[in-house]
Formats: sequence, structure tokens, C-alpha cells
Amino acid sequence: MRKLGRSTYQYRMKHVNHQIFVLMVLTITIPLLVISAIIYIFSNQAVKNEYQSSSNLILNNLSFNIDQYLQSIEKGTLNAQMDSRLQIALEHWTNSKDNTGNDQSIQYGNTIEHFISSIEMTIKNVDSVQIYAGSRVFYSANFNRADYDFKDFTKEDWYIQTQQKKGGVILFGSHIPFHRTNSKEPVISIARVINKVGSKQPLGVMLIDIRLDSLREILKLSETSKRNFIIIDDKGGITYHSDANADINTSVSLEDNTLRTFLEEDSGSFYAHVADTKSYINFVTSGYSNWKVIQYIAEKEMTKQAAILGKIILTLAILSLGTAILFMYILSERVTKPIILLSRQVKMVGMGKFDVDLSSDRQDEFGVLYQGIRKMVEDLQNYIERSSMAKAQQKVAQFGALKSQINPHFLANVLESIQMKAVINGQRDIGEMVGTVGRLFRIHIQTGKDTVTLKEELEHIRLYVKIQQLRFGDKIQYIERLAPNSETVQVMHFSLQPLIENAIVHGLERRSGPGQLEVSSLRSGNEMLIMIKDNGVGISEEQLKQLRYRLSQPSDTLDEAHIGIKNVHDRILFYFGEQYGLEIDSQLGEGTTISIRLPAN
Repeated sequence: MRKLGRSTYQYRMKHVNHQIFVLMVLTITIPLLVISAIIYIFSNQAVKNEYQSSSNLILNNLSFNIDQYLQSIEKGTLNAQMDSRLQIALEHWTNSKDNTGNDQSIQYGNTIEHFISSIEMTIKNVDSVQIYAGSRVFYSANFNRADYDFKDFTKEDWYIQTQQKKGGVILFGSHIPFHRTNSKEPVISIARVINKVGSKQPLGVMLIDIRLDSLREILKLSETSKRNFIIIDDKGGITYHSDANADINTSVSLEDNTLRTFLEEDSGSFYAHVADTKSYINFVTSGYSNWKVIQYIAEKEMTKQAAILGKIILTLAILSLGTAILFMYILSERVTKPIILLSRQVKMVGMGKFDVDLSSDRQDEFGVLYQGIRKMVEDLQNYIERSSMAKAQQKVAQFGALKSQINPHFLANVLESIQMKAVINGQRDIGEMVGTVGRLFRIHIQTGKDTVTLKEELEHIRLYVKIQQLRFGDKIQYIERLAPNSETVQVMHFSLQPLIENAIVHGLERRSGPGQLEVSSLRSGNEMLIMIKDNGVGISEEQLKQLRYRLSQPSDTLDEAHIGIKNVHDRILFYFGEQYGLEIDSQLGEGTTISIRLPAN
């Protein structure tokens, strides 16, 4: 059983280590984790908001630059409407049926080709410029005519669409150049009908093919490995894609929800999956070309910096957890285990074993603690030895004092003999007084209990008051006002007599005229009040404060010369509890009331 108790004690002490560890985790690691999560969430959202704002600004700038570039090309095509020499040459080719072999035809052809060369020189990244006049197509001298195949271009869709515009510019998204054989490099094209100045008479059709390098140069400052761009035309065809492996000739189906969003809205942003990767997508619509400029980036790339910050804070949290574990180990080795050992030794001292080893070579606070406890144990052992010797001497002295005291039985028998002698001699008053005193002694002899009923205690009081009345005559009037069923309540034996004696000696005896002494009781719930009231001289306010203060202070009544109010109060507190005891109220010249609060059960 002893061994089991020791192991249980060890377990409880180790459990304290666990509590300290849990406390450190709760106060350091978990708050750090919570702070990490909050910081990551807010920084993540802040990065997203910042990126979205910058992305919208970038897209608007890119769309504006693309429009500016396309408008510059359109302005270049307007030169065809203003060049009179070109107008004459085109009119000749459209109106003449025989345009071969003569010098004038060659001159007109050279004029058209010279105009084409000037367009190529003034517009950047032009792949080719063609002018369709009559049944012939004119190119610049730098192009190999063998690379082109013209069968009936007037029936092709692009040509028909251009004719329908009647001089307006029409844009063609990314496509393989019309009529060019074996070409794999896509271009974008601008086409318009060249009308005769001052009329709507068509003289020819100009087609300008532009390499995608032009778009790439516009986008390259913003285009990185993280940001990607797509340009789609108003029909859903992909005009440009950052991914070189993407098939720009394939139009996305209108059933695709993402494309439907692009086509139905002028601008917007949302999250969607691109190549199985969740990405942030935003887009704007070009006001000139009506093309959609789309930008997208993987969400992981967008929040990469926030993720790095989150990992750093998470690492700090893990390090704090490791620190807590290390601290718990150091605490166990340097603090808890020495405390457990010291507590066992103190426990053995408490069991009376003073031969424990309390030596320690530590130079810190634990060393001071061991030295202090060792000194305390030595002083305690010396004190116990001195106290035991003193108590033995006190017992011897008390035994001698008891032997010298008058035997109460002897006094009671003597008083009864005196009473009989007084009655025989006709001194009945003296006999009655002596008989009352004898009965008082009998009560002391017969009762060995700590508590008695109120009824038994009042029998003692009545005898004591009767003796005082025989002494003082009509000066003392005694009254009892008891609540029903209060006589069965237990009170401390000999607790009322000292209070009655104080009321007579210090209150009524000093009064000039007759006085009244009243004992009353009042039951309230589980408590009972016994009031001893006199109309004597009372107590001054200063004396009353001193008396109340004395009742509130602890004292050893065994050291007092007589049993008084303090003795009664302390006995009640000790026996019944702190909520019970005496209360004193008094006014000088009017009297004093002592209330005894007791349990009624």
C-alpha cells in the first residue's frame, strides 16, 4: 500500500509537468498558429486584391496600346484614298480589259507596287501588303509570287466581307495568310475597299497581313512566366495566345461557359480552371477592334509570397512547440524532479523521521531552499524535544496543584451540614442560601458534558440568580421570555452563568435603584438567539469598541485568570462554527444586551 501511494504521488507530480507543457502550448504555440492563420488569410487576400487592381490597370493599358497600333495601320490604309497616282493606276486596272504588254500598264503596275512598298516601310511588323484590282493581285517586289495561289479570290469569304463594308476597315483575327501556300506562321489582317475619291466607285481591295510579333511586342513588357494573355475576336476565335503550343486556329465552342462570359460582358474577372489549374482571369474589350484581351495567372502563383510568409510563421510555430518540449525537459530535470525528491523528504519529516538527507551542492535557489529546510528540520527537532520536556514539567505542576485544591464533594457535604445546623437553630434564610450553593456544587459535580439543553442551563442560572437575590434583596428582578420549543436547544454548558454574572456585577450592582435582568430566546430558521438584557449602567462607546475588538481576536483562554465573555465566545466558535458566537450592544446609562447566536437544530 505504501509503494502504491508513492507511485500515485509520482504520477501526480509528473502530471504537473504535463500541465506546464499544455500551458505553454496554449499560451504560445496555439496563439502563434492562430496568428499565422489570420496573417496568412489577410495577406493572401491583400495580395489578391493588389494583383486584381494592377491586372485591371495593365489590361486597360494593353488594350489601349493595341487599339493605337491598329488605328495607326488603319490610318496607313487611308493613304490609298489620298494618293492620286494610285487612284489613276487602280482605275486603269479596273476599267481596262487589256492590262498586259504595254508600257503604260507596266507603269501603272509599278505605281501600285511602289505604293505597297511604302506601306510596308511605314507600318511595323507588316508581313505582306496586297492590293486586289480587277482580276490581278499586286505585291511588293520582295515577295515570291510562286508562294501564292490565286484561283478565284472574289468568291472567298474575307473578300466578300470586305466588299460588304464598302470602304470600312475590317479586321481578321489570327489565321494562316490567304492564298499563301505552305505557310504555318499565322497573321492578323486588316482589309478595306479602296474607293475612288469623291465617289463610292470601288477601285480595288487592300489587304495588310501583320505578324503576331506586333502583339507580342505590345504584351511582352507585361507578359511573364506567371502572367499569360489571350486575345480572342468577336466570333470567339483565338487571335493570340501566350502559350506557344496553343492552337490559335481553333475557335472555342460557344457552349463553353468561360467563353460565353467573355462574349456577353465587356469586362470582368473571376476564378476558373485553366489547364486543370485554378486561375484568376480578368478581361477587357477593345473599343476599336471589339477583341477581348484576357489575362490569367495561376492562383498559386498569385499568392506565392503570402504562402511563403505563411510557411515562415508555421515554421516559427513548430519551433515554439519544440522549444516548449525542450523547456519541459529542462524543467523536469532541473526543477520538478528536485521538488519531488524534496517533497518526499519533507513528507518523511512530517511522519517523524528526522534522519533524512537534505544536503545539496547546488548553488542556486534550490541550494538555498535545501539549506533552509535542513535548518528548519533541525530547529523543529530541537523544539519538539524542548516542548516535550516542558509539557512533562507542566503535567507534574498541574498534578501538584490539583492535589492542593478543595474537593467539591467535600465542600458540598460540608455545606449541607451547615444548612442543617442553620435550620435547627432557626436561621432559615442562611440555610436556604447555603442549600442553594450546595445545589450549585452538585450541578458542577454531576455534569461532565460539553453541551446541555437550554432548560438544564437555565436551572443553573435560576439557582445563581436566587443566590444573588438573597444577597441584594429586591434590587434584582429576573424575567424569562422564551420562544416555544426553545428549551430543547443545545447550548454550551456554563455559557450563560458568566454572562449573567457580568450583567449583575458590572451593570445592575452599580445601578442606584432596582434593576431588571431578562433572559429571552428567539428562533429564526435554523438559528436561535438567546438575549441576556439588563438595564444597568451600560458601557461607554470606547469600552464597547475594545470589548468587540477583543472578541474578534484569537486568544488562548486557558491563560486567562477567570472564565469570562471571551471564554464563552471562543468556546461557541470552536464547538459550533465561525458563524456563531456573541454580539454585544450597549448604551451608557441605559443597559447592555448580549446576544448568543446558536444553531437551532
